[in-house]
Amino acid sequence: MNGSPAPYRLTPGAPDSPVILHVPHSSRTVPADVREGIVLDDGALERELDHITDSYTDRIAAEAAARSATGSAPRPWLFVNRLSRLVVDPERFPDEREEMRAAGMGAVYTRTTHGEALRPDGHREEPLLDRYFHPYAAAMTDTVTERLAAVGRAVVVDVHSYPSERLPYELHGDGPRPPVCLGHDPFHTPPDLLAHAERAFAGFGGTGVNSPFAGTYVPLTYYGSDRRVGALMIEIRRDVYMTEPGGPAGPGLDRVAAALAQLVDAVTGEPGV
Repeated sequence: MNGSPAPYRLTPGAPDSPVILHVPHSSRTVPADVREGIVLDDGALERELDHITDSYTDRIAAEAAARSATGSAPRPWLFVNRLSRLVVDPERFPDEREEMRAAGMGAVYTRTTHGEALRPDGHREEPLLDRYFHPYAAAMTDTVTERLAAVGRAVVVDVHSYPSERLPYELHGDGPRPPVCLGHDPFHTPPDLLAHAERAFAGFGGTGVNSPFAGTYVPLTYYGSDRRVGALMIEIRRDVYMTEPGGPAGPGLDRVAAALAQLVDAVTGEPGV
């Protein structure tokens, strides 16, 4: 990586914890050399970061991990993206389905949340993929592999947020927008894992499944082939815990962290999940 800092931060948890709290979209950091390839002016870039960033989800995950560590369950592992998803989106894949690439929202974004140009026509995405995307994916894969070796299972809990009002880039955003959306995968999300999440977040006025965002993140090495890797996406509607679009966090953040800690504890204590 030519001396550049790693594009992620891995905070080890307890050796016997299977849970990895994955936070891919909380950062607003865009390195200067990447900024040079973005066509927005400074003000427009800041507004785009307000809309595209899952603000404070790193804090939510860190507080949930700390709460778990003070209870009966071992502390979960934290894997946090240190860079904005405007650099690369680690939860897309280079062969992402055509509809996302057509919307300018593949692994390297070319359009903003409102459909405006983000990068010029003809830009090369390979340097960004090589420098940021592939090292991130390899490190996340290694983290899952290490949990499997140590505990015999891994549970990836993807921590996200989403706006209360649909943004133009959302291709499937016309469905319900509950306070908490749970994204699941038919292979990697066992029913008990989903049920634990529904109980943990029951106090927020409703949870939904796969709307407005669906699915969850599993490293490609294990996707669709290893049931020892469980996965669930938690999408918190932003008005639950912060002022939109890019304002301060509110008291709801502590409630969200407590619910996430409850989920971590339940999952950790049930080997079949």
